[in-house]
Amino acid sequence: MEFDKSKVAITIMNFNDLDKICNCLQNEFDDFWTYDILKEELSSEHSIYLVAKIDNQIIGFAGFKTIFNEAELMNIIVRKSFRNCGIGNLLMKNILLELQARKIATIHLEVAKNNISAIHLYQKFGFYEVGLRKNYYKDDDAILMELTIN
Repeated sequence: MEFDKSKVAITIMNFNDLDKICNCLQNEFDDFWTYDILKEELSSEHSIYLVAKIDNQIIGFAGFKTIFNEAELMNIIVRKSFRNCGIGNLLMKNILLELQARKIATIHLEVAKNNISAIHLYQKFGFYEVGLRKNYYKDDDAILMELTIN
């Protein structure tokens, strides 16, 4: 899909944003991150979620949870019709900016061993493998990765 990336706005996600995508979450984004799970995440004082929009249409979101001076990347999810267009890259850049502003030292994540595109995205930003969780996902192992933030 061709579009002007300069028109992508990245903002802090709020409940209104969540309500806008509640009816299409499972079909157009991901079948794990349900409305109730995301509502709980947005309600947590330790979670920060970003949303990517074009002309007020939500095309992706990403979140992290902070624990003292560390963070856990919870997700980066892009609307299926906008995948492989650089939206995940934009969300990751903005997450790292948010983490730097909050003086977070390290971010951790789990990624399915067969999710090659996500692994490449994380490696591009300097994440490195620190472990493996066997059968973490219903049909795959999880690679544990982390990044020290400057």
